[in-house]
Amino acid sequence: MDLELVYKQLEEYRDEMAASLSRLISIPSVAVRTKGAAPFGENVDKAYRTMLEMAVEEGFIPCDLDGFGGHFDFPGTGDGLMGILGHLDVVPEGDGWDFEPYGGEIIDGYVCGRGAMDDKGPMVACFYAMKALKKCGFIPDKTIRMILGLDEETNWDGMSHYVAFADRLPDCGFTPDADFPVIHGEKGFLIFDIARKFGRSTAEGLQLRSISGGSAANCVADHARAVITDTAGGGYDDIRQLIDELKESRGWQIRTKGVGKSLEITTEGISAHGSKPEMGLNAISIIMEVLGHLNFVNDDIAEFIKFYNEHIAFEFHGESIGCAFEDEKSGKLVWNVGKIDLDQKSATITVNVRYPVSFEAEQIYSGIMTVLDPFDLGIVKVKHHRPIYIPADDPMVQKLMDIYRSHTGDTESQPMVIGGGTYARAMDNIVAFGARFPGEPELEHQRNEKISIENLMRLSRIYADAICQLAGEGQKKAPAEESDDVPVEESGEPPAEPQTDVPAEESES
Repeated sequence: MDLELVYKQLEEYRDEMAASLSRLISIPSVAVRTKGAAPFGENVDKAYRTMLEMAVEEGFIPCDLDGFGGHFDFPGTGDGLMGILGHLDVVPEGDGWDFEPYGGEIIDGYVCGRGAMDDKGPMVACFYAMKALKKCGFIPDKTIRMILGLDEETNWDGMSHYVAFADRLPDCGFTPDADFPVIHGEKGFLIFDIARKFGRSTAEGLQLRSISGGSAANCVADHARAVITDTAGGGYDDIRQLIDELKESRGWQIRTKGVGKSLEITTEGISAHGSKPEMGLNAISIIMEVLGHLNFVNDDIAEFIKFYNEHIAFEFHGESIGCAFEDEKSGKLVWNVGKIDLDQKSATITVNVRYPVSFEAEQIYSGIMTVLDPFDLGIVKVKHHRPIYIPADDPMVQKLMDIYRSHTGDTESQPMVIGGGTYARAMDNIVAFGARFPGEPELEHQRNEKISIENLMRLSRIYADAICQLAGEGQKKAPAEESDDVPVEESGEPPAEPQTDVPAEESES
C-alpha cells in the first residue's frame, strides 16, 4: 500500500476529522450505571450510537452487544483479526475550565473539551485512518476491528460483557489510550481498604470526632477534614499555635475554624494520578501528621494515628508497610492513599497499589499483613487487575516502535512499563500505543483538556501505518454483488442483567 496516498487523503479529511471530534466531545458521556437498553446512561449511549453511525456511513460492518459496547469491522481476506480497543466514556469535567468542557470548540488550532485526549480524540484518529485506508483501496489480510468500550473510566462492565459475548477476540492490536512510544507492560492493580474498629472511651479530654478526605482511590487526596472536641473544656489555643508552626515550617495549607464547641481542621494538598503520587501532595497525610502531635484520650484512635504516621505517612512505595517490592522489568511498587473515613467507632483507609509485573497480589497482601496484625488492623479487598507484560523484543512491539520512530524521528524513547491501566489488560497480545507524545503535558482527567489538530493529524498517520502493517495486505477478491444495506450484527446471547443505580467507581487508568 502506498501510504503517501493515505496521508494525502487524511489531509483532505482534516476539517472533517476535527468536526467529528467536536461532535463527540459535545456529548457529556460520563458513565452512570442504569437498567435498560443504555446500561451506562443516555449520553454514553448517544456517543456510542454516533460512532456506529459514522462507521456505517463508511461501509464498515457494525455489531452491537446489548448496548454494553460493540465494534465495527473493515473485513479482510484472511482469517486473522487485528483489534483497536478504545473508549467513548469520559471522567466528570470538574471545575475551573477556561472553556466549555463539552463545547467541542476549536480554539487556536486545538479541539477543546473533555475526552479530546482520553479517549475520543485518539479514537477519531484511528477511525479516520481506517476510513482513509479504505478510500485509497487498501485490502487488509486480517479483518480490522475497532472495539468501542463504554465504561473504561469506571467498572469495565461493558468490556467484560464484550469479552464474554463477542464472536471472537483479536489476535493482536493496540489501544490508543496511554503514551508513546509503546507500553509493553502494566503493573498489577489493587484497591483495598485498611480497616480498624475502635473501643469506646468515656474519659474527658481531647476527642477526635471524625476525619474525611479524598475522592477516589486512584487519585492523590487533595483535601481532608478533621473535627476535634475538648470535652474537658481546655480550649484550642495551643492547637492553633501548633498548626501555625507547622504551616510555617512545612509550607502546608492548613485552616482551623470553630464549629460550636468543636474545632474543624482542614488541609489542602495537590491532586495527582494514583500511579504517580510523587507528582502530588496528599492532604490525608498532612492531616494525620497534624493529629499525630495531639493527645487524644481514646487509646485506639491514638494508636491508629501513630500507625499511619509510622508506616504510611508520605511514602510512595510501601517502604514501611511491608510491601516495598520491585523488579527489573517494571521498577518499584507504587502506593497511594486515596480516601479516609473515620468516626469514633471505626476507620477506613482506601489504598491503591500498582505492583511490579513479576509479583502476585497475595505477596503484596502478605507483606502488608505482617505490619497490620500488631495494630489489630484488617484488609478488605475491593478490586484487582493482574499485571500484563509482553517482552520489549516481541515482534509486534518492535514493529510499533519502528512505526513510531519513522514518524517522529525519536530514537531515544524506549518501550515502557507503566502503573496505569488500559484495555490492553482485557485481551491477549494487545499493547497501548499512544496517544500522548513524550514531553507533552498530561491533560487527561485534567481541566482544559484539548488536542491540537496537528497532533490529531499526526496520530491519524501513525495509526494508519500501524493498522496497515499489523493487518497486512490481502489479495483482491472477485467483485461481489453490492447491496445498499449494511447489516448490523446482533449478539446471539441474552444480555447480562444490569444493576441499577450503582455509583461509578474510580478508573484504574
